[in-house]
Amino acid sequence: MDQAAIRNEFVQAAKTAAQTFADKHFGGQDGGACGFAWVTIYPEHKGNTKAGREERRIIEQLGMRKDWTGKAYQFWDPAGWPGQSVDVKEAGARAAAEVLKRYGFKAYAGSRLD
Repeated sequence: MDQAAIRNEFVQAAKTAAQTFADKHFGGQDGGACGFAWVTIYPEHKGNTKAGREERRIIEQLGMRKDWTGKAYQFWDPAGWPGQSVDVKEAGARAAAEVLKRYGFKAYAGSRLD
C-alpha cells in the first residue's frame, strides 16, 4: 500500500467533489453557511499491539493526526477549499472518506458549523 498515492487520490477526489458541489449549487463560488469539515479514521487494532502500531504508522503517513480523543485520526478540509462553505467542504470530506473506505479504512466525514 503506497500511502502517498492513497493520500493524493483522496485529496484529488475531495477537490473534485468540492468544486463540483460549488459549481452545481453556488455557481462555482463560495456560498451557504460557514463551517468546517474533516475525515476521521478509526483504527481497527489496539494501539499497544504490533498490528495496531503498524496501522497507526500507516494512518499517520496519510497525513492524519490524532483527534481530541486520542483514539481516532483526522484530516481537516481534505479538499483544501479556499472558502468557508460547510456544504462544499463536507462534499469534499465525504468523497475523501469514500476513497479511504475502498482501501479498507474505517473512515467517516464530519463537519460542524462555525
